[in-house]
Amino acid sequence: MSARVDFAAIGAAFSQAAVDPTRWNSAMEVAQRATGSAGALLFNIRGHLPGIPHSSSMESSFDVYVRDGWINRDERYRLAPFLVRNGVSSEFDLLTPEQIAKHPYYQEFLAPLGLRWCALVKVAAGDDLWSLSLQRTIEQGPFLPEEIQQLAELSSRLGSVAALARALGFARAEGALDAFSTSGTAAVMLDQRGQVLGVNSTADQLMGRDLQITSGRLTSRDRNATDALDRALQALLWRQAVPATTRPIPLPRTKGRPLFAYLLRLSGVTYNALAPCQAVVVIVDPEQSSQPPEVAFQACFGLTPAEAKLARELSSGEELAIAADRLGVCYETARSRLKAIFAKTGTHRQPELVALFSHLLQGSAHPPAFRGKRILQQKAYHAANRGLANEPA
Repeated sequence: MSARVDFAAIGAAFSQAAVDPTRWNSAMEVAQRATGSAGALLFNIRGHLPGIPHSSSMESSFDVYVRDGWINRDERYRLAPFLVRNGVSSEFDLLTPEQIAKHPYYQEFLAPLGLRWCALVKVAAGDDLWSLSLQRTIEQGPFLPEEIQQLAELSSRLGSVAALARALGFARAEGALDAFSTSGTAAVMLDQRGQVLGVNSTADQLMGRDLQITSGRLTSRDRNATDALDRALQALLWRQAVPATTRPIPLPRTKGRPLFAYLLRLSGVTYNALAPCQAVVVIVDPEQSSQPPEVAFQACFGLTPAEAKLARELSSGEELAIAADRLGVCYETARSRLKAIFAKTGTHRQPELVALFSHLLQGSAHPPAFRGKRILQQKAYHAANRGLANEPA
C-alpha cells in the first residue's frame, strides 16, 4: 500500500537532531512513522560504523546485523552509485526478485527477522554519503514506484539539514579543541576513519620526531605504539559494548618518560550522525604537573559547568552526598546532575564513572607506578564498596 511521505515531520525531526544530537534516534522514529515503514536507520555508505541512529523497532535486528558481521556483508552498500545519481534507491536497482529469493543476506539475515524490503534516501553531507535506510517487513511488501518518487524529493529537502549538521559538528569540534587548550590539555580530533581533523596548540607543541601526523594519521616513533593506537580506535568506533574512553596507551619518546594517549568518543559534545568528528585523542605528558581540570571534562563529554564540577568531585571517588555538600547543592540536585553525567559519558554506575575519570587523570601528573594513581584506585575501590553502585536509583 502506498504511503504519503510526511516531508514536514521528517524535516523538522532532522533539523532538531542537527542542533541537538541526542535526538537522532527520535528522528528515526519520526521517519519510520512518516513513511509507513517498519524501521529506520541513518548510516554512512562509505564508513560502516556500528554506532548509528536507528528506531527502537530496529534494535534487535541491528544487534544481529553487527554481531554476526552482516554490517560488512550488506548488499545494499552496492546501491551507492544509484543513490548518488537518483537520490533514492531500492534493492530492485541491483537484484531481481528471483535473486532476492536466493540471496544469503535476504534469506539468512533478514528473513528470520521478518524483514526484506528497503528504500535508501541520500543525505549528502560533505565528502560523506549518508543514507536514510527505511525498512519494511515481508508482509508490507516493497516500496512502490510512486513512493520511491516521493523519497527522491525528500532527499533534496534533507540536503540543507545535512549541511547544518555538518557545520555544527565542525563548530563543536573546534569548541572542544579550544576547551582542551584552555585546560592545557593536548587534544587531536579524529574522524570515523581515524584521520586527523584538528590539533590544538598544546598537542602541536608535542609534535616532532616522537609524535607525528603521517598521511593524515597520528603516529608514534614506535610502530607498536602506533598499532596500539589504531587497534584502540578500531575498538572504540566499531564495537558497541566498549567504555567511552580507552586505557592509556604509552607513546615512547627519545628522551624522558612516554606520553600517554587516551581515546574518547565525543558523544556529548561533538557527535551527531552527520558530524565529521567522531573521536579525540587526549595526550598527557607526565613531565608536566597539571592535571585535566573540569574544563577538560566539559570538552570530553559535553558536560555543563555544574556537571563538570560534580564530575571533578566524583573523579576522586567521593561519595555523592559529600560531593553535593561540598558544592553547596542539595542531594537531589546532585543526583539529577549525576544522571545527566551518566547519559553523556555512556556509563551506568558510579564506580564506572569513577574509573572513567580516573583513567583521564592518572597519567597526567605521575607515571603509572606513582602514588597518585594508587590513591585514585583505592578511592574508586572504596567508593564501589560503599554502595555507590546504585546511585542514582
